[in-house]
Amino acid sequence: MNTKRILITGASGFIGSFLVEKALSEGYEVWAGIRKSSNREYLKDERIHFIDLNFDTVEKLTEQLVNFTNQYGKLDYIIHNAGVTKCLKAEDFDKINFQNTANLIDALKTAHVIPEKFILMSSLSAFGTGDETNYTPIKLTDTPNPNTTYGKSKLKAEIYLQSTANFPYIILRPTGVYGPREKDYFLMLKTVKSGLDVGAGFKPQHLTFIYVKDLVDAAFLGLKSKITNGAYFVADGDVYTDKEYTQLVKESINKKRVISLKVPLWLLRVISNIAEDISKLTKKPSTLNRDKYKIMKQRNWECDITPLINDLGFSPKYNLRKGLEESIMWYKENNWL
Repeated sequence: MNTKRILITGASGFIGSFLVEKALSEGYEVWAGIRKSSNREYLKDERIHFIDLNFDTVEKLTEQLVNFTNQYGKLDYIIHNAGVTKCLKAEDFDKINFQNTANLIDALKTAHVIPEKFILMSSLSAFGTGDETNYTPIKLTDTPNPNTTYGKSKLKAEIYLQSTANFPYIILRPTGVYGPREKDYFLMLKTVKSGLDVGAGFKPQHLTFIYVKDLVDAAFLGLKSKITNGAYFVADGDVYTDKEYTQLVKESINKKRVISLKVPLWLLRVISNIAEDISKLTKKPSTLNRDKYKIMKQRNWECDITPLINDLGFSPKYNLRKGLEESIMWYKENNWL
């Protein structure tokens, strides 16, 4: 039996490194798409092959893919995970999340090396704000209306992929992804550990999560399934209020007393704007910015994962408590906490 060859873009990132580990464990010939300057801290397995793809133009990418195929053979599968969640310039969201995706799709077609399955890692943010009155879950039949630059760039990539004829794909739209090596939720853990719980706004939030290993499992279920041209939300199926989430974090790190501080949305907006302006001066992307404010402002992150369960047989192994405990153990073992 021939070993299947898989390309994972964005392989050096949080989700990407777990995708690589899963592919190796399942016996794939793994090609990690990363820049030469990327950190390889979690890509030290000697079985990993590396490729630095030039996404700048379709022509350059096509030439690379033709040369690659002539030398190593065709890529059977691609998980396109490369992307950005924060940028110094708003236009970079479009360039990296949308244009690079479009260039890759066009290059694969031009080089006549369309894979058996192409997985696009998108985001729940591509659908925008959910029902914040009755808190009904976002459904696949809803009309996407992203309100962030990030979400809009992800939706553009989805639309381009969906408009491509004879191209077998599956789009995954994960909700909040957490786990070992992740840095944004980790900051919240550190804040709670220091004795402070900072919340956005006074109206309850309905939050959903997906542990990184469960998201990776969903991606590989997509690769192996007979489904083509499908799109799915990915979450663990549970819903938590922001208060319940904080309580679980407190229990997981054994922190009994925490001062809860609710920041009014108008003030959060001002702080986010200032943080983004400072980041432009320092040339370093800020975790707080205008886009992030809209994400933190959103009250309803519920989404319907029934199609994912029915079509791909998805069954998450981690609820939030179990995922937090494993994550915190890793953070402690690696001296992050």
